Amino acid sequence: MKTLLSHEPGGPETLALAERPTPAPGPGELLVRVLACAVNFPDVLIIVDKYQLRPPRPFAPGSEIAGVVEAVGPGVAGWQAGDRLIAAIGFGGMADQAIVAAAQAFRLPDWADPAEGAALLMTYGTTIHALVDRGQLKAGETLLVLGAAGGTGIAAIEIGKALGARVVAAASSEEKCRAALDTGADEAVVYGRGPFDKVQAKELSAAFKQAVGPQGAQVIYDPVGGDYCDPAIRCIGWEGRYLVIGFTAGIPRLPLNLTLLKSCDVRGVFWGGFTERDPERNRDNAERRFGWLQEGRIRPRIARRFTLEQGGEAIDWLRRREAVGKAVIVNGE
Repeated sequence: MKTLLSHEPGGPETLALAERPTPAPGPGELLVRVLACAVNFPDVLIIVDKYQLRPPRPFAPGSEIAGVVEAVGPGVAGWQAGDRLIAAIGFGGMADQAIVAAAQAFRLPDWADPAEGAALLMTYGTTIHALVDRGQLKAGETLLVLGAAGGTGIAAIEIGKALGARVVAAASSEEKCRAALDTGADEAVVYGRGPFDKVQAKELSAAFKQAVGPQGAQVIYDPVGGDYCDPAIRCIGWEGRYLVIGFTAGIPRLPLNLTLLKSCDVRGVFWGGFTERDPERNRDNAERRFGWLQEGRIRPRIARRFTLEQGGEAIDWLRRREAVGKAVIVNGE
């Protein structure tokens, strides 16, 4: 099988296409022909050894796939060759074939596009866990979404609207804000590129406060971090919930005095840990997403489709923060 391998820590340019033996599924496993592999920010980190998961090399990045079962390992029930699925596998998705733990697989309906299915688990899984389980977002509340044109940002806008919230999107360009508004955001704020000095941070905070309104944002969804954290938390409402999703702009230093003055919560969102500790609730969340997808209330925005040979280019495109929506590697039916 063809696979895109990381042999040593480095950027996307260090990835090399190679031929490897087709693996055999072990107990509880499925051998899957990969139809599509979504590209996520952990793929940027894992190849430079900056992600919490560090697989032995050589390995292929790619943690979110859609595919077709080719072989079933011992002890697996309910799956057979030809079944379509989606799964979050940690790594190994940028390949023609991959091994999937049957317990981590979800059936992909016949009506669903594999590229959209591949983009449905991690970003939407993280986001529904963030907004529902961790943020307790309620209808009528105001949700501020940072990084609103990326994969997680688009998911946050769609799920926020599905839950009945007023959504304020924030992104780094007019083009990205237009994409957020087209997705369903009620209002959008353009922010500049950090780092910010005190004047710039104050101006951004004022822009956030004006957009969310006098009651502040009840929930803030932040996959960006960096210098954007301080201005954002200053617009949070009383007893608001600040959701820590990720750090594409770096790990911020949070002014804890603001949490006291706002009586607000800072809540970490670690979807991977949640799926291990509460698989049944995670499966319920997945079924809810499929329902929203079929109803047209959510739809992964596939910004670009790449071939397996272009996998390094796809990761670099995401690393440069140029993505408006999701990048997906498509192998074809």
